[in-house]
Formats: sequence, C-alpha cells, structure tokens
Amino acid sequence: MKKLLLLGAIALFSFIDAQAQTEYKVITSVESIVPNGLGRSRIVSTSEQRNYKDFTSERTDVKEEDKRNKSKRDDIRVRNFEETKLLNFYNLGGIRFQNIAANDAVITSKINSMIAEGWELAFVTSAVESEGGKGDGKGIFITRYIFRK
Repeated sequence: MKKLLLLGAIALFSFIDAQAQTEYKVITSVESIVPNGLGRSRIVSTSEQRNYKDFTSERTDVKEEDKRNKSKRDDIRVRNFEETKLLNFYNLGGIRFQNIAANDAVITSKINSMIAEGWELAFVTSAVESEGGKGDGKGIFITRYIFRK
C-alpha cells in the first residue's frame, strides 16, 4: 500500500512539474499590402526574453498611490531577432498570387521547423490594416503564430 501511495505521489508531482514548464513563443509575419510593391514583408522571431512586469505600472483612482511607470521605451526594444524576408502581396501589376503562394511556402517551412524543434502550434491570430482612403497607400496583413512547448 505504501508503494502504491508513493508511486501515486510521484506521478502527481511529475504531472504538476510538467504543467509548470510550459513555454510560449510568438512568431509574427507581416505582409505588405502597399500598392506597387513598395512595402516590406517579413517573418520576425525574437532571440531575447522580456519580463512584462519591468514595463508595467498599476494605476488607481487614489492619486497618492499612483506610481508612474518610469521604464524607458528603449529598454523594451529587442536588438537580437531573426528576420526572414517575404514577398509583398502587390507589385506594379497589382496583386501577385505567386507571391502569396511563395510566402505560404516560407511560412510553412518556419512552422515545420518550429514543430521539428519540439514546439506545438497553439494559436494563430491575424489582422489587417488596409488602405484608409485616397493618398494613404499604407497597409499590412499581420499574423501571430503562438507556439508552446
């Protein structure tokens, strides 16, 4: 009976320990939707860690308790990151489906590489900021791939 309880306790602690070691990594693809192929498109992946608490302050409605966030934006910047070139969605002739297919191939390669390194694709979220009218000429299609291990 003691052996069974000991085995059960070890199994429980192993499960708890495995849960505590979950790590997440975000990979971002930014694809330009600027007309005439003038934008830049990339996959970006950081090589550095940041602790959000270093850049967070807590605000209250009581003025005396307010503590301003004195962190500098430059401290947030990441200098070491991986940048993979992608093709723009547009060129002088308009939308290029060939470029989209090429980007899909490169993004798929990145995802497969991450999976081979032991990461699991957990979530994908995307957004578009498209041209805001005459003369704007700006727009991106951004996708965040969130991996866990």
